[in-house]
Amino acid sequence: MELVTDIVPLRNRLSKESSVAFVPTMGNLHEGHLSLVETAQQRADCTVVSIFVNQLQFSPTEDYGQYPRTLEKDCSLLKDMDVDVVFIPDKQTLYPEPQEFLLMLPPVAHILEGKFRPGFFRGVTTVVLKLLNIVQPQKVIFGKKDYQQFYIVDKMVKQLNLPIEIIACDTVRMHDGLAQSSRNCYLNKNQRFESVRLYQSLHQIKRSIEEGNKNFKMLQDDVIKKMIQHNWNIDYITIQQRNTLEPATVNDKELIVLGAAWLGDTRLIDNMEIHI
Repeated sequence: MELVTDIVPLRNRLSKESSVAFVPTMGNLHEGHLSLVETAQQRADCTVVSIFVNQLQFSPTEDYGQYPRTLEKDCSLLKDMDVDVVFIPDKQTLYPEPQEFLLMLPPVAHILEGKFRPGFFRGVTTVVLKLLNIVQPQKVIFGKKDYQQFYIVDKMVKQLNLPIEIIACDTVRMHDGLAQSSRNCYLNKNQRFESVRLYQSLHQIKRSIEEGNKNFKMLQDDVIKKMIQHNWNIDYITIQQRNTLEPATVNDKELIVLGAAWLGDTRLIDNMEIHI
């Protein structure tokens, strides 16, 4: 495994490879990240993992300063997996000047996560586009837990005609269903026990729809009411069209239920695809 911190040495190293698969991360790696690495290793001769906590996607009130950074452990895990290259740039490397050139994002970037985290997708698309330009992979691996992020990056790559295939991998979950997330470490013991309710609530909606219930508003409202009774603060629980992320209608066959909610000071997100 090679550790690379700058752009020119990375490009020189990768110029020798016939195919590259790339996994961008913010570190604090868990089983979800490692499953993406496994997929990358199956899809190309060389696997690159980046570790960079991107300040541009955090608002001033969010947890950029507290975001868990576990670089030594992360590198140990990646070495055990025989990853070829780990790219660890600093802020000056990725943002040598104030970032004045930004993409104009489509309406889908201003709903759901975009509504509750203004500027988030501007920061995500900026850093992902930079990393794709630097690494120049043939394939990039994303997890579906951040479904809207995957959706927007996939659209960006297609509309900008980048010669890259975006590969989406299913959410990796804990034994009780909680989606693997770097922010799970913020939960105390009682919150960790309660945190599975988000997964259970989305699964309840999924099961009800698959059994024929198409009263989407009632399903959403019932789940939100119950979660509030257990001290959750809900940003959204919503059923959308999976292929457009527009609000679902009773005639749609490919749906997704997405949720984002606060448990104490920790914000958790999850989603489930629904086929009817």
